[in-house]
Amino acid sequence: MTESTMTALEAIETRRSVKHFDPDHRMTDAETARLLGLAKLAPSSFNMQNYRFVVVEDPELRKQIRAVAWNQSQVTDASLLVILCADLKAHSRNPQRYWAHAPQEVQDILVPALTPFYEGKPTLIRDEAMRSTAFAGMTLMLAARGMGYDSCPMVGFDAEAVAKLIHLPDDHALSFMIAIGNQAKPVWPRGERLSDEEVIIRDRFPA
Repeated sequence: MTESTMTALEAIETRRSVKHFDPDHRMTDAETARLLGLAKLAPSSFNMQNYRFVVVEDPELRKQIRAVAWNQSQVTDASLLVILCADLKAHSRNPQRYWAHAPQEVQDILVPALTPFYEGKPTLIRDEAMRSTAFAGMTLMLAARGMGYDSCPMVGFDAEAVAKLIHLPDDHALSFMIAIGNQAKPVWPRGERLSDEEVIIRDRFPA
């Protein structure tokens, strides 16, 4: 499928969480690479790019994941299944490489600050992992929409079971997964958005 001329605003407005995908459709290797390349442009703290994409291609593994994901058909029927994970030790893994492209004066400031900023702070590390995977996941879904595909973010699964199935390392965290492909059935009408009065706070919450 060729990329559409959809604008970023149109991609946001038309993105929906699709539950039913065409099981006979296959994405090309070039399309998959394009999608993941775009997802890697998502922002991350200190540019440490701690998100990790587990692209599940093995049909048997997909079936096993579906069995621990409430038997949701999109796990096996979607053209692409990506499990968003994060490296909880990214802050200490050769951090100078994250800023090797920058001027030396920038490297001298950021590189020494990165590891101490997170070291010994498991809650902050975990929070950062979820932030980074969320940025990357949203980027992936909007990129898919821009390429004419639909997607579905998923948290309805046994995370411990999925972690075992994909051999998730102990120093990584599992966030959520995304099914991507061609929509097979119309989606339900979009749910009403909550009111601005409830969602938008000006300056500070009421005392």
